[in-house]
Amino acid sequence: MAETVQDPSSAGSRGRSRDPRHARWRLARGRAGARPAWLPTWSVPAAMRAVRATLVMPGLFALAAEVIGDPQMTLFAVFGSFATLVLVSFGGTRRDKAIAHLGLAVTGSAVLIIGTLVSGTAWLAALVTIPVTFAIFFAGVAGPNAQAGVLGALLAYILPACSPAAVGTIGPRLAGWWLASVAGTAAVLLLSPRPPGDRLRARAAQTATALAAYLDAAVGGTATAEHRDAALTARHELMTAFAAGPSRPTGLATHDQGLANAVELLEWQVTLVCDALDGHVDLSRAAAVDRDLLSAAAGQLTATAALLNGQDANPDTGRLRDASTASAAWAALAAHAQSIALAAQAALADALIAVGKADPELVEAERRRWYGLPGGTLPRHASGLAGAADFLARQASLRSVWFRNSARGSVAIAVAVAVASLSGVQHGFWVALGTLSVLRTTAAATGSTALRALAGTAVGFVAGALLLLAIGTGPAALWTVLPLAVFVAAYAPGTAPFAVGQAAFTVTIVVIFNLLAPAGWQVGLLRIEDVAIGCAVSVVVGAAFWPRGAAAIVGDDLADAFRQGGRYLTQAVDWALGLRRRPPESAVAAVTAGSRLDEALRAYLAEQGSKRLSSDDLWGLVMASTRLRLTAFAVASLPGNGTGQPGPGRDGDGADPEVAAFRRQAADLAGFYEAIAVQVGPPGHAPPPAAVPAPDGPAYPEGVACKANTPPHYRPDMLWVGEYLYHLAQRGQAITEPAAKVARARQRPWWR
Repeated sequence: MAETVQDPSSAGSRGRSRDPRHARWRLARGRAGARPAWLPTWSVPAAMRAVRATLVMPGLFALAAEVIGDPQMTLFAVFGSFATLVLVSFGGTRRDKAIAHLGLAVTGSAVLIIGTLVSGTAWLAALVTIPVTFAIFFAGVAGPNAQAGVLGALLAYILPACSPAAVGTIGPRLAGWWLASVAGTAAVLLLSPRPPGDRLRARAAQTATALAAYLDAAVGGTATAEHRDAALTARHELMTAFAAGPSRPTGLATHDQGLANAVELLEWQVTLVCDALDGHVDLSRAAAVDRDLLSAAAGQLTATAALLNGQDANPDTGRLRDASTASAAWAALAAHAQSIALAAQAALADALIAVGKADPELVEAERRRWYGLPGGTLPRHASGLAGAADFLARQASLRSVWFRNSARGSVAIAVAVAVASLSGVQHGFWVALGTLSVLRTTAAATGSTALRALAGTAVGFVAGALLLLAIGTGPAALWTVLPLAVFVAAYAPGTAPFAVGQAAFTVTIVVIFNLLAPAGWQVGLLRIEDVAIGCAVSVVVGAAFWPRGAAAIVGDDLADAFRQGGRYLTQAVDWALGLRRRPPESAVAAVTAGSRLDEALRAYLAEQGSKRLSSDDLWGLVMASTRLRLTAFAVASLPGNGTGQPGPGRDGDGADPEVAAFRRQAADLAGFYEAIAVQVGPPGHAPPPAAVPAPDGPAYPEGVACKANTPPHYRPDMLWVGEYLYHLAQRGQAITEPAAKVARARQRPWWR
């Protein structure tokens, strides 16, 4: 079952794990004397999953079929066991898993009732399937555990919707589903190994520690190249852990949002620290207040690392605040120190939230930043729900891979339900499951997966027929074989090729249905027919809906992220310089664009087949858009902002020549990112544009050639804005070539 069902709403095929253990069978062909390619690899989690399924499913089958004797309860207890124990794999602590399993049980109950109510009318079942399955698919955007539960919830709907029955069967069906949910949850909680430490959190703590060591050594005059290399290496490992999976490793839960934002801030801080200490590794000549500010920032980073490592920390936030106020405003190093301190303070706040130690006021403030919510009087208890709801609403766009995949998956299942009902096949739910099992994000991948699904099912049919010929169809022999068949079918997902999993599940189905109603090898033949129909539905729908997958949407979302980030920057600069009376409202659009881009890129990289673009180039562009958004946030958060009134010495209309010069430079940078957006955006008929030249030179008016020589009469707000603009201008050089590669790839026809 697990091997037959894949989630098309996820950002890629789960059959192509990036775990190197799962690649061994692909490499076996090239090694003399290696194990055959079809043999599964050893995996402790898969073995535990198989043990749990083997202990629970045959026992529930025997209880419902032999003791209680209710066919409907038996059917839903058996397939509910597969849904709870094989199709889903929730992460986190035991408490997290218990909550996730409870959510699956409740959701499954609701859709089971709906599916049963509409099952008697083919057109009604097909029509209702679209909104129900779309909601299930789209709910996966909420986080990793929500996404992991998609397949289980879909099975809870597909099984009753494709099995016409009277309303009176709802009770036994629910009883079977809850029997499986309770037993399966207990097995998961009791027979799961101790969860490993959160790899992403550990990498974030490692990065914070390396940064703190670098800053402390620089302040003490003992920094070396090794300190810088350690920070850069830690950042690389952090971003590798963050980008490794086919879906974002954090969701909409408060602690997940805290961890995700801490990761972004730490990645940004590495750049800030390396730039600040470039040429200033020995800070012995720096002002004492600046050294104290950097030292306070290092203390914040140390506290952040301790929190992320599960230790207690008592950060001295007052010291950083006092040091920031006392920092020498006219020195260029002070601007770097202020930037680092701001990022360190924000990262510490996010770390406190990630580990559940933040007070409600801090959570409230950070939530508004995460979701780009404007200031207001929204009640505290509602702000989290409002932010999450607003996030989900902004994902309802054709630029969202979640929306597109959810729409395509729901249409495919609805067509399968209609075909199963109108064709009168004996086990209609196999048609829908066959459709779901092979639907991928591209038409080519869907077709190739359909062929493997049919081949695996055929092999399973032959193996099942031979098994029945060998042992017969007597209950004693079948009950003896059932645990072994369940173990193999539960172990195969993720450890063996897709076709092997299909074959193993087909053998299990043959055994189960011969125990329910002996029919011999004909059960396997019926399954081949139904899976073939389902595969055909997937191929047709895959070719009709978004056949090329996420390749195009990545470029579109890149363009949107750079465009919205540029607008956010210009509004933030105007706000910082007193030229706006309202905070930047484009923060909301910038956050949304960044989230959609992250999911689109993961979907593209997880797709089967060769890639036209390097993942390093693409992730570099994604991080550049993130850095642009974080810079705009930092500018909007500069000291003195938030009053909505021009600050001291500001005229509020930009008449000051120096203020106007900074504003023009911000506009030039926004123009650069707009040009990048046009370059990577939807291609036209013209030749691909050349690489966009990045702004160069210091972002200071009056021809100031060196940041260290910035005139002392510059106000702190001007100096800080200038430093941020300078930093972006320098970093812009790194994205011009990757952007040009994206433009050239988008100009190329799809068949080349």
